[in-house]
Amino acid sequence: MDAIRQWVNDPEITSTLSDIFLYSHSRLETESFVRMNMEGKSSNKSFVIASKDTLDYIGQIELYAINMKNRHASLAIVIGSKDNLGKGYGSEAIGVLQKFVFEEMNLNRLELDVYEFNARATTVI
Repeated sequence: MDAIRQWVNDPEITSTLSDIFLYSHSRLETESFVRMNMEGKSSNKSFVIASKDTLDYIGQIELYAINMKNRHASLAIVIGSKDNLGKGYGSEAIGVLQKFVFEEMNLNRLELDVYEFNARATTVI
């Protein structure tokens, strides 16, 4: 929770994310998001990206718009600390998620929308 709160209102991090980050998020909104995902009440599937060695929070990756009938989904990803940008965590997380999506969920398409100005995101795939 505290790790998410460190980036959720940081415009340097959120400027490349979806429009839900145009406005500040309260602690209550963040708690609600975390609780909803932990209780399985969301149709999205959210996963934490953590350090293999320390288990420290690095960011998160999420499947949304999951369509099991037509076998596709979209993904969203955030690396929540400027110190962890450019270290390959996003690429590795996407690779792990791709394996899960294609081998475990049996989907055949995974989408990631990237803003043209987000040069870093164009290199992760």
